[in-house]
Amino acid sequence: MRPTGKLHLGHYHGVLKNWVKLQHEFECFFFVADWHALTTQYDDPSNIEQSVSDMVIDWLAAGVNPGSSTMFIQSQVPEHAELHLLLSMITPLGWLERIPTYKDQQEKLREKDLATYGFLGYPLLQSADILMYRAGRVPVGADQVSHVEITREIARRFNHLYGREPGFEDQAEAAIVKMGKKNAKLYRNLKKRYQEEGDLDSLETARALLKEQQNISLGDRERLYGFIEGGGKVILPEPQPLLTPESKLSGLDGQKMSKSYNNYIGLREVPDTVAVKIRTMQTDPARVRRIDPGEPEKCPVYALHKVYSDADTRSWVEIGCRSAGIGCLDCKKPLIDSIVEEQRPLRERAAEYEGNPDLIRSILEEGRERARDAARDTLDEVRSAMGLSYR
Repeated sequence: MRPTGKLHLGHYHGVLKNWVKLQHEFECFFFVADWHALTTQYDDPSNIEQSVSDMVIDWLAAGVNPGSSTMFIQSQVPEHAELHLLLSMITPLGWLERIPTYKDQQEKLREKDLATYGFLGYPLLQSADILMYRAGRVPVGADQVSHVEITREIARRFNHLYGREPGFEDQAEAAIVKMGKKNAKLYRNLKKRYQEEGDLDSLETARALLKEQQNISLGDRERLYGFIEGGGKVILPEPQPLLTPESKLSGLDGQKMSKSYNNYIGLREVPDTVAVKIRTMQTDPARVRRIDPGEPEKCPVYALHKVYSDADTRSWVEIGCRSAGIGCLDCKKPLIDSIVEEQRPLRERAAEYEGNPDLIRSILEEGRERARDAARDTLDEVRSAMGLSYR
């Protein structure tokens, strides 16, 4: 996530709640993309440091747990920059120029000079971020799927160029033997069924079999993935997008909640400010007077009720609004209470970190070391494949 400072409830419902869930299902790497921030904010980096701190506190407040996931700052793992450079040697310019968000962002940010290599190359840096950890799944919204797709293409191109190491088949056969007689026989049968009959189930079964093997190294496992697929060693596995549930949280004006629209409620906003923002929200324009009936579906307040209120409360709002049985302030009160109650544990968790920058620093340093350990393993293989392993 780019460091944009304090987050809002749209981030919480759209991203952070999903991260909290995923950290208990997968090995997760969550990082502050400060280099990515510089691709569009290179002329004014003065707020980046404070924005990083504010955002990480919000991650922790939302329940992202440094004991269950790896949290770090991108620029503190310099291996990302090296992998980006190495991948740039093989990435055609046309691949970067066709990314949909490239021209979209140029159009949206016309006041900025974005004719820089950093901006053109940010999708490749994003690919390096993903491939560095050999990620199997990348949680993204639908608008980011194209970035995962170019990452898959880059991995495929890299493996095609460099995956055929000298003596590949001999090394693959030796790795099969290490699996033991029973598993080796099963692997060979699955390989034959996939390559001769195109049985995709056999390919998936073989991948699962390799994942369970304790007697082979990571390099042998990747080698055998490539061997069954008829290619070379898979040095950089191709990731898959993991589509996140689309956020349904509207802002105070009915548009998508966003800082740029100034229609947001902060993740840790104080209760009094939340109450003021909700009380002054626009409602159905048909309800000019208290006695005028309204239509909930035309009211931004009701859009928030759909997220925060139970079925009984929503029914009370629908009936009361359409019959003019309740006023708009009556409708808003239970919504205020629900939002404040949801934020309460977030503010309590944040309080532990707000006055303790050393604690945040130690969390990010520990995450950095874990990330660098994984990054070095990947770079060792990439350098070796590209002829840059000097001994």
